[in-house]
Amino acid sequence: MDLSRAVWRNASRSTPNGGNCVEVAGVPGTVAIRDSKDPAGPKLVITPGDFRCLAETLKNL
Repeated sequence: MDLSRAVWRNASRSTPNGGNCVEVAGVPGTVAIRDSKDPAGPKLVITPGDFRCLAETLKNL
């Protein structure tokens, strides 16, 4: 999947000091996730439903 034109945004819980941060990008039919400290590194692409499940699971940790 070509993510070169994706518009990435920091997760709402990310800290401005460059700690453990992720970025997400909405791509038609999917959600892409990457490490903000390694934007050229690997990306995870999942369905919006799986992203909602992931976010709910992480909120409850």
